[in-house]
Amino acid sequence: MLILALESSAKAASAALVRDGHLVAQASQCSGLTHSRTLLPMAEDLLKNAELKLADVDLFAVAQGPGSFTGVRIGVSTVKGLSWASGKPCTGVSTLEAMAWHGLAAGGLVCPVMDARRGQVYNALFEIRDGRPCRLREDRAISLEELAEDARRFAAPLFLVGDGTALTQAYFSAHGLDCRAAPENLLWQSAWGVAMAALDKKAGSADELLPVYLRLSQAERERQERLQRTQEQRPISS
Repeated sequence: MLILALESSAKAASAALVRDGHLVAQASQCSGLTHSRTLLPMAEDLLKNAELKLADVDLFAVAQGPGSFTGVRIGVSTVKGLSWASGKPCTGVSTLEAMAWHGLAAGGLVCPVMDARRGQVYNALFEIRDGRPCRLREDRAISLEELAEDARRFAAPLFLVGDGTALTQAYFSAHGLDCRAAPENLLWQSAWGVAMAALDKKAGSADELLPVYLRLSQAERERQERLQRTQEQRPISS
């Protein structure tokens, strides 16, 4: 089975071709350009350089979140379009599960962390067993304090991956928790991880593929805060 996977949930964007669990080709970019400009051309170039066509792809996979609201929407929309155009199935995977595949060589406990702002990280916990990450915690938006408290339950060091690694490592170290950061080449999300996470997922149609945000967008949070302030300022009728 040939999978074309896309990852655009954070600052870096990537595309990968994986056949039967083996990486055929991968391209990534972290240039600061919007993913709407880079993601689809990257996938098209990848197919061309591998001398493959869209019709050769058996499954499209994408990181469906959590992550950047704009980035996740772009990735999901792109895969939905490719699936509709080709008539091929697609599937979405957890961004955090895809990141956990970067911990294969490290083994042990893998702790993906994405900076979710507002004092939180997007996080899940995995353990490498039999050559694959096995989930220990569901995807969540959690404070560093809560994550540290949970991490203390495990008598083993944590391998950190993701753009929240620096702040998490600093907090863990300050509070006596054993952890180590992934090297630069494994730190960021990758489409290869998306493809590997998709191998055991049920394929579906483009209509079924939806983004997963875990919490409201900043715009929606601000709208609700304005509504709450308005209600609080409204005079109480006698």
